[in-house]
Amino acid sequence: MDTQMEWVRGQAIGHGSFAIVSLAKTTSQNSRFPPLMAVKACGASQSDSLKKERMILDELKDCPEILRCYGDCFTIENGERLYNIALEYASGGSLADRVKNSDNLRLPESDVRRYTNSVLKGLQFVHRNGFVHCDIKLQNILLFAGDGKDNVKIADFGLAKKVSVESNSNSKNEIRGTPMYMAPETVVDGEQGPASDIWAVGCLVLEMFTGKPAWTCSGVGAVLMKIGVGAEIPDIPGKLSDAGKDFLGKCFVKDPSKRWTAEMLLNHPFINGQDQTTSSSPRDPFDFPDWELEPSISVTPFCSPEFDSWISDDSCPSPASRLRQLVTDRRPDWTEGSNWLTVR
Repeated sequence: MDTQMEWVRGQAIGHGSFAIVSLAKTTSQNSRFPPLMAVKACGASQSDSLKKERMILDELKDCPEILRCYGDCFTIENGERLYNIALEYASGGSLADRVKNSDNLRLPESDVRRYTNSVLKGLQFVHRNGFVHCDIKLQNILLFAGDGKDNVKIADFGLAKKVSVESNSNSKNEIRGTPMYMAPETVVDGEQGPASDIWAVGCLVLEMFTGKPAWTCSGVGAVLMKIGVGAEIPDIPGKLSDAGKDFLGKCFVKDPSKRWTAEMLLNHPFINGQDQTTSSSPRDPFDFPDWELEPSISVTPFCSPEFDSWISDDSCPSPASRLRQLVTDRRPDWTEGSNWLTVR
């Protein structure tokens, strides 16, 4: 139901997959909301996804590494009924901002370790509660000041989903997230479980180290083919510490069943502060087999290089066949500049 305005909407500070995010100030000292917050809003008639995000945040509210939600309300503005959720305001912006404003577009390894530690703690909580974030990336990790050092929290659960114990054919036919961070099993088989979030963590860490995306491609089609076909993984810089190289290697395992979990990675020397080389790291509990190389496929990019969050929903028998169809047919559904792409 509608509520009396307890806050005033300010300037827009960003956008999520479904909504516009604005700065907001409360109008009363007795308000249930904090004095300064971020409000994520969309039209009431299109609010199902935002309501779902609010419900997920409520279930994950006990984790300090996840953005807090203070509640929701409906408002009438300029004759339009809007649905709003009130969120913590991150005065430090996102990790994407932090990398962009850093020297040489690279973060010190000490900062990368600290930020990654917080992200993994948040993901461990997310996965233990039966969810997958599906869109881990620099833009969705927000910075907060505290105790002399900034810390980070995971935000934007607009594409998150509950992991079903039973196989769901509809979800298998759907791909959600940001192409540059997608795991091989997501591209090839439409699988998105906790392991897919871990692959994205590897991409996140690599981008903090290098200031560049994990993959160098000029179009979405080229990125998806590079991820989904063959044995190639993102390049790991030679200048990283042995612990950093080994950590990324544990994230970029092609087989999701052999990829390390958030809990395992929290005990990795790169995260727990033990400056050990790969040879002195704890024994790998998995025996990693070689990934069988598939024939390479040459593609011509057909989409804008603005790789943003999206979801696909198609009638193709499998995401793999849809991928090949999209690349070969250059489907016009993926329009240039689109931030939300639906393939039908």
